[in-house]
Amino acid sequence: MSTDARILVVNPNSNEAVTAGLAEALAGYVLPGGPRIDCVTLREGPFNIETQADIESVVLPLARLVAHEKPTATVIACFSDPGVQGCREATRGPVFGMREAGILAALARADRFGIIAVQTRSIRRHLRAVREIGVTDRLAGDRALEITVADAAADDRAFARLVEVGRTLRDIDGAEALVLGCAGMARHRAPLEAELGVPIIEPVQAAVGMALGAILAR
Repeated sequence: MSTDARILVVNPNSNEAVTAGLAEALAGYVLPGGPRIDCVTLREGPFNIETQADIESVVLPLARLVAHEKPTATVIACFSDPGVQGCREATRGPVFGMREAGILAALARADRFGIIAVQTRSIRRHLRAVREIGVTDRLAGDRALEITVADAAADDRAFARLVEVGRTLRDIDGAEALVLGCAGMARHRAPLEAELGVPIIEPVQAAVGMALGAILAR
């Protein structure tokens, strides 16, 4: 493996607190002699990505950034997986979307999984993505916190809501693993898993794990 191998993890919103949380969550993925992991913020992005218009607004800027950076592998750190296909056309390296990676990781850990969404209006997009992957019959439920992306990243009170929604997915819906539906939730993964006693999948970690595997297998 080339010593200059690099995984570019792009936060498509402009909230630097989310990017800082990603860097913290990925610290343990930096391997001696392994690829560098760079977490960057798409400064052209909106502060929160919560609507389809927000998603569409970052597609071209993401492709331009990836084309300019030329990373060995790329991770799009937004649960809407914006611009993944465009970025794949803009670079020769593999591009991983955190939503798909998180769902696939959950499927490897449990028969049925649940998704913790930020807001109810994002659930429709999640369900569409689950149908596209072809795993609707293994989705136990998708429930919302009803907070903002910024609150998920910066507000300690979000954890209590994560526990509440996670328990409902586990106890009522029958989810055996839970996928965090926002990159801003990264710092809550470990304490939430300890609290609920089921695997909690942080999708950016899942995507970076896949990116590491792709690079190390070369």
